[in-house]
Amino acid sequence: METRIAVVSIIIENTECTEKVNSIMHEYSKYIIGRMGLPYRKRDISIICIVMDAPSNAISALSGKLGMIQGVTTKTTYSKVFNTDETIEEKGI
Repeated sequence: METRIAVVSIIIENTECTEKVNSIMHEYSKYIIGRMGLPYRKRDISIICIVMDAPSNAISALSGKLGMIQGVTTKTTYSKVFNTDETIEEKGI
């Protein structure tokens, strides 16, 4: 399976949708390497950064589902390097 590294940045402007955001992220938890969340109380928003190692379609699906929630904005940055199972095996990972 071909995967790549991506960073999904999420800004939640409506904190009432936080549960829905967490539910969607849970669907893709097997691809999530790490997550950092920052509540910005001064502006009453939350900022989340997710790092993923996943197939491109899974990354796009997660970002798209989150971006469709009213009050949520996402932006995704992809690495240029693809990884395959063979590459992982060759490196002994």
